[in-house]
Amino acid sequence: HLRKKTLKLKLKNEPGKQFEYVSGNTQLLGLVLERSLKGKTITEYLQEKLWTPLGMEYDATWSIDQKTNGIEKTFCCLNARSMDFAKIGRLYLNKGNWNGKQIISKKWVEESTKLDTSEGSVSYYQYQWWLPTPTQDFLAEGFLGQYIYVHPAKKLIIIRLGKNEGKVNWWNVFTSLAKEY
Repeated sequence: HLRKKTLKLKLKNEPGKQFEYVSGNTQLLGLVLERSLKGKTITEYLQEKLWTPLGMEYDATWSIDQKTNGIEKTFCCLNARSMDFAKIGRLYLNKGNWNGKQIISKKWVEESTKLDTSEGSVSYYQYQWWLPTPTQDFLAEGFLGQYIYVHPAKKLIIIRLGKNEGKVNWWNVFTSLAKEY
């Protein structure tokens, strides 16, 4: 019952004053999106706006919180093949442009993957993207050790799928590989 649980979340700090990653915030964004879609599911919206335009090779699945009247777990649980995750990386590598068509606004891609220096921000996270070296690269991180790593200057995309992180600092692995690339 993510709708109920998410709406019961309490703020620890005044918004914009101190960063703390909380996956419930991402689920809250999902609720906002769900309400704005007026009857269309988040999965249908993803299909329309990304999956079909990017020509994804395989269907994805998105875990929902319950079988009847469930909502997508937007804090996690989008299940797809590595090739299709790589296409999302390529979309961001090309600043939202896919084969000549602007799928996501260039401004949004740039703002969501750059260092924010305003009060309450941190150097390693911005709008759902982690920033291992904030002026060079960015990555999406799944909670079970999945990654989409993008290094625009090197035109490098790395996809890592897995059940868990193991005893590996993947951020260091990706940035080291990028240095050698």
